[in-house]
Amino acid sequence: MEPKAETSHKLVFEKEGVYLHTNAKRSNQDTTIPGFIRIVERGGEPALEWSALEDEGRNAAAVFYTKKDGEGGVEDTNFDPGYEPDWAVISTVKRDRVREHPPVKETSQWSFSLPLSELYSLRRSRFSLGRNFLVFTSRGGHPLPPLHFHRGGTRELLRALQRYIILAPSPVDGRLFLAYPHGSGALSQSFDELHLFDDGSSDLVSRFIQDPYATTFGGFSKVTNFFRGALRPPDSPFHPRGPQDHHGPPSADDEPGFELITCGVELGPKPDVTRGQPLDKWEEFLDPEGRVKDPQRVKELVFRGGITPSLRKDVWKFLLGFYPWSSTVKEREDILRMKTDEYFRMKVQWKSVSEEQEMRNSLLRGYRSLIERDVSRTDRHNTFFSGNDNPGLTLLNDVLMTYCMFNFDLGYVQGMSDLLAPLLFVTQNEVESFWCLTGFMEMVHQNFEESQEAMKQQLLQLSLLMKALDPELLDYLDSQDSGSLCFCFRWLLIWFKREFSFEDILSLWEVLWTRLPCENFHLLMAASILESQRGEFIGSDHDFNTILKHINELTMKLDLQTVLRGAESNYLQLACCKELPVKVQEVIGLYVPPSPDDETSPESESHETQQLLSQSQAAATETSQSSNSTAAATARPCPIYP
Repeated sequence: MEPKAETSHKLVFEKEGVYLHTNAKRSNQDTTIPGFIRIVERGGEPALEWSALEDEGRNAAAVFYTKKDGEGGVEDTNFDPGYEPDWAVISTVKRDRVREHPPVKETSQWSFSLPLSELYSLRRSRFSLGRNFLVFTSRGGHPLPPLHFHRGGTRELLRALQRYIILAPSPVDGRLFLAYPHGSGALSQSFDELHLFDDGSSDLVSRFIQDPYATTFGGFSKVTNFFRGALRPPDSPFHPRGPQDHHGPPSADDEPGFELITCGVELGPKPDVTRGQPLDKWEEFLDPEGRVKDPQRVKELVFRGGITPSLRKDVWKFLLGFYPWSSTVKEREDILRMKTDEYFRMKVQWKSVSEEQEMRNSLLRGYRSLIERDVSRTDRHNTFFSGNDNPGLTLLNDVLMTYCMFNFDLGYVQGMSDLLAPLLFVTQNEVESFWCLTGFMEMVHQNFEESQEAMKQQLLQLSLLMKALDPELLDYLDSQDSGSLCFCFRWLLIWFKREFSFEDILSLWEVLWTRLPCENFHLLMAASILESQRGEFIGSDHDFNTILKHINELTMKLDLQTVLRGAESNYLQLACCKELPVKVQEVIGLYVPPSPDDETSPESESHETQQLLSQSQAAATETSQSSNSTAAATARPCPIYP
């Protein structure tokens, strides 16, 4: 009886109307193929299988994925999957000769069978095109072609998969779920709680998975405990830290690549910082041919007080790289002419796409849909974008669509419309706003990459700063499962765009564009905001959800100048500390790795740090001189500014 059981096939799940998307390169092939998705137990081992509708009756898959070691397999190096590199084209496929399968008869090359023990992950596509859209990846790193569920059934499929595996959310990608065998200790959560594909659900997790940027922008006060687990990286894939471990010391492997600060750094007192007046004279900084004579001085003045509104249109183009600081008036005229021609060449590319062509270009169609939706809700309170049929909205749409032509790799991601709106408002010009956007995106493009690795790194760097600046506050947040600082995600993603008024954002961004005193000044801004809420948190009974709610309710209640003073004071306080860990020095730009030809000390400050703002130095020096002997023993001289 046992040999017969080993060769028996048990159908566990079956769903018709599942279309495999080939993105075929050959014109004589369909781009989608209707078929069946099944979970089948073969000899006691469950497998996920898809076969084309035309192959029914043959009950076999043309491609079998085997173990990574390729036990008993023979490579077929001539296999051509026919779809684009977006889906990581499979270069080799092995046909299994160990397990017994029904005979294969001229089946479709797209059919597959994947043992669930070899399933590594599943993810939902960014552009579902109105249909649920899954991509499965094997442990060998081979993604299967994407599957569209035209008649529903994703929930039922995932319920069936749960009988054999656990699906745990990736800490860095809200659309990605990793597969683990039962009993591994991985996070287990029912899909009833996840509502992963319940499009009508109001659950925050469901909306985050479908639209992570828009959902992150609002509604943090409604976040669930599962969302907390999804955003906070576990200590290991199989052994997440339990509630009893919140106060335990972290392992040295918790955050590879970051130095653990296990004891408080004794900092001197925070220096007093004063802000200056906006830059209100421009011509005096230009030589007779129009070159900017002292770009560093201009940046210092902008950092200290911003720019008067009437000069923003001119100065922003230099801060964002549209014009080189050393360019003459004549050279700038040539640059504008060249940039204008280049812009409209790119604009024509998407403008000339016919409706019929666009129907066959899901990527462009997806970008257009996202842009139209975001444009309709971006800064509509501002008169430049308010009302229907507003030409400002048309310009916003056109510039974002053209950016997709400029940067094919990134395309459009939700949140980019928030970055463009102030640029368009100030320049009042389609071409100039576009090239200013490209300069801005050079600074923040990593924020919008799908892996979100840059966002994760920034949150870790912010944790390092908080550990040095206010370890007690960070310990409290960590005790409430908030030590990952995930509630700062929105701040860092679009540089506080939703936290301050529109006019304040104009002032803030021009300060940040100077890159003074360091490129991560926005992280010092975030630390300043958190420190300002210290009294609200320490000693309170806030839990994770109420902390998120409180942070979200700070929107439009923060004073920009107070936050800027706090951020600069934080920088000066850290810069004066002799015992500052190297990793913190790296975050604030004080550590320059020595090169073979350079005998520079690891603690040497950068040139831009040395040139920072004279008004602050007087106050910082007075405060430093009045500090007690203990602080003086651990302090090093603050940076000297002209």
